[in-house]
Amino acid sequence: MKKILFICAALSITSVMLIGLFVFIEGYPIFTKVGFFNFVFGQKWSPSDNLYGIFPMICGTLATTLGALILGVPLSIFTAIFLSEYAPKKAERLITPAVELLAGIPSVIYGLFGMTMLVPLIREFQKAHSSTNQIQSGYSVIAASIILAIMISPTIINMAKDALKSVPNDFKEGSLSLGATKWQTTWHITLPAAKSGIIAGTVLGMGRAIGETMAVIMVAGNTVKFPDSIFSPIRTLTGNIAIEMAYAEAGTHTQALFGTGIILFIMIILTNIFASRIYRKDAAAK
Repeated sequence: MKKILFICAALSITSVMLIGLFVFIEGYPIFTKVGFFNFVFGQKWSPSDNLYGIFPMICGTLATTLGALILGVPLSIFTAIFLSEYAPKKAERLITPAVELLAGIPSVIYGLFGMTMLVPLIREFQKAHSSTNQIQSGYSVIAASIILAIMISPTIINMAKDALKSVPNDFKEGSLSLGATKWQTTWHITLPAAKSGIIAGTVLGMGRAIGETMAVIMVAGNTVKFPDSIFSPIRTLTGNIAIEMAYAEAGTHTQALFGTGIILFIMIILTNIFASRIYRKDAAAK
């Protein structure tokens, strides 16, 4: 069994390495043709004009991710606090499976919900509060951020709840015995003690938001431009690959899409490394 388990672990590591190697080999030529900094910080993406700059899409990715974190993290943390500290057993048994069910819903369903329900609401809001005749589509940063906030919430809730429940009871009992209220104990004792796990869950949720494709494509508008407001349509790195790979001609265009994948790969790896360091630091402290 030890050998079988070792082989399984080795296959997992090898698969990741081979995928990364393949993406790097296919995308590296674009860096030699265009230049790494011109590619990453270029502000124009127009394959027909041989212009390959992905900086607007990096900004779009960061904008939707930041919006998702702003909307999703507070809600997720307070949900975790309720489940771990205040919820009756019956309520916890009801809510926990519902949260886990959110993680199992296909991303295309989230995108469909966003297109049919969320985007029209944002469009009507734009029309009601806009003083210009500019076309209001509803496809925007805020639409993508709301959908992503819902999608990352199960990851953050589950990890935050586990971190809160792992706080020793002695900490809580000591605080309560000194006259602190239940909420004061939760806010000043339990939350700080569980912060490493909560931060790690937030970082993993951020990685999920950065890598999400289908749902974002369906609600973001897919316009290559810098977002100037939360109502601006944008295109993300993942969306750029998914939209253009089907019709990209072999050569520089395809290499540019693989180059986009390299940048995305690096962003995800750095995010996961950061989360792993937090986990190890928390384990060492305990």
